[in-house]
Amino acid sequence: MKNILVTGGAGFIGSNFARTMLDKNPRYKITIIDHLGYAGDESTLGRLKRKINFVKGDIADLELIDILVGQNDTVVHFAAESHNDNSLKDPWPFVQSNIIGTYSILEAVRKHNKRLHHISTDEVFGDLELNDPRRFNEATPYNPSSPYSATKAGSDHLVRAWVRSFGVKATISNCSNNYGPYQHVEKFIPRQITNIISGIKPKLYGTGEQVRDWIHVDDHNSAVALILEKGKIGETYLIGADGERNNKDVIELILSIMGKNKNEYEHVKDRAGHDMRYAINSSKLQKELDWQPKFNNFEDGLKQTIEWYSNNQDWWQPQKAETEKKYKKAGQ
Repeated sequence: MKNILVTGGAGFIGSNFARTMLDKNPRYKITIIDHLGYAGDESTLGRLKRKINFVKGDIADLELIDILVGQNDTVVHFAAESHNDNSLKDPWPFVQSNIIGTYSILEAVRKHNKRLHHISTDEVFGDLELNDPRRFNEATPYNPSSPYSATKAGSDHLVRAWVRSFGVKATISNCSNNYGPYQHVEKFIPRQITNIISGIKPKLYGTGEQVRDWIHVDDHNSAVALILEKGKIGETYLIGADGERNNKDVIELILSIMGKNKNEYEHVKDRAGHDMRYAINSSKLQKELDWQPKFNNFEDGLKQTIEWYSNNQDWWQPQKAETEKKYKKAGQ
């Protein structure tokens, strides 16, 4: 593994993955393809851009993907439309990117016999009841509840079919909710942090009882790097860090860390079809590949993230006004 193609590498998780890999081995040659939609921005790459080859393009472009895959020996597929609210307003971009884009990549890695790792989400499993003792594992049936999660479920099924039907050398990982540096301010945690910095009250969907299983982006990417190195072809690995917290507790913790009264937030109307609880059982990853998260304490990871957003306002301020305008229009 020397030449790595990272799809969606100008986005949150993909750009952090590129940093993780270059920290691991500066001799890796990394190419990033990103169409620079709302969640992808060259500014996310920062100084990283001097160390990688950047290509602006769409993963659904069969000809372009064929060329890029042919030039690399490993493909890590992060690119996806991923915002649930947007998928409810206009599902088509999610079909275009998550289904057709994944097909394009699969055909190219099949043609050139390259290694693929496909990044997916725990949202393909639907949700759990708040009092359910279970957590998602690799055998959990798929039960997506939004156009976003349905198209990600479809992409997972495509990867498995190409492994079985054509012998494509692929692995899959489904990860819980990420947080950390360079996450778009429309997402839950950075929205609250940047609201407080901007003098705006944090916003809580509904009652805030919904539970997410949080993992720092660096822990996610350390797991992906390990799967690339030691993962068994055809296998799926769930990535989680036992970070279950409900949204209300997360907002209150952010406020507390930032020196504010924990009740200084506003309730806004709930998202349509809002899943209640996600929870990941990552025991397979831990046992078979000997993986452990670095950020065992959610509060420690959150403090690091708050510090990053406080020190990098030039990066997120251009996103902020338009994002809040959009949310205000939606009553959120």
